[in-house]
Amino acid sequence: MLDLGIVLVSYNTCDLLRDCLGSVYESRDDLSFKVVVVDNASTDGSAEMVRQEFPQAELVISAHNGGYAYANNLGLKALGFGGATEVEALGTVTYVLLLNPDTVLPPRALSDMRDFMAARPQVGVAGPRLVLPNGELDRACRRSFPTPQVSFYRMTGLSRLFPRSSRFGAYNLTYLDENQEAEVDSVVGAFMMLHSSAIRKVGLLDESFFMYGEDLDWCYRIHQSGWQVRYNPNCTVLHYKRASSRHSHRAQVEFYRAMLVFYDKHYAATTPFWLHWLVVGGIYVRGGAVLLKENLRRAFACNNPTARRAR
Repeated sequence: MLDLGIVLVSYNTCDLLRDCLGSVYESRDDLSFKVVVVDNASTDGSAEMVRQEFPQAELVISAHNGGYAYANNLGLKALGFGGATEVEALGTVTYVLLLNPDTVLPPRALSDMRDFMAARPQVGVAGPRLVLPNGELDRACRRSFPTPQVSFYRMTGLSRLFPRSSRFGAYNLTYLDENQEAEVDSVVGAFMMLHSSAIRKVGLLDESFFMYGEDLDWCYRIHQSGWQVRYNPNCTVLHYKRASSRHSHRAQVEFYRAMLVFYDKHYAATTPFWLHWLVVGGIYVRGGAVLLKENLRRAFACNNPTARRAR
């Protein structure tokens, strides 16, 4: 059995994928690992690049873009998870890493995260400190679940007004020192390491989520099954973030649809009537405002040659 199986989903991120895979294979550690690259119907030559430059990686090509959860599940199945028989369902690795192609790993990231989890057998999921190119923390790397109360504080802007409040700043845990190890509700799928036993316990990702929300849902189910989720600030990974979805209308729609799917799946049945409509209405209002702003930006760019060249 291998120490680690890495699932890397790519959609039109050829150059970033090359850099990410390069950093993976330049890792300085003593662990054995296998990389499965799932090409999610890219049109930029990503699959051919992997074939030519990283033949040691297993390449899985999806005929259509079924979404992030769908593609990661293809990779997990290639590692042996989700099989029809008990033997197939055991998997072939001790740990699994979901990794986005817009990340670059330091040389010891894989072994450091493996060692972090091995020293904490109660931890089913762990994530590192993710930083953006400007050096700021990617706040998504440690989060609370979007309960109706937490979602209300976020939608009304109270989380931005009072980021140091443990009540209002709960969603992105902005009241915690980013250098402090902590048990959290969720880490982000850009770099999410899991114990294979946790996957066997709860199953694969929920493909109801096209993109966004599937990592939250997985962490929620793993929490419910008795495992911990922890944030490890002693490992730092660079994250370019949303490389394949920036300014995508589909991505904007799916971001807010994921909120509704998660809320409906985990909270709607137990939420009071008045709060239910505040949450649902808030998601629609905020999502509509973001989409309107994006449509106006696109219209301006189409009618402004200078703006088109700047893009």
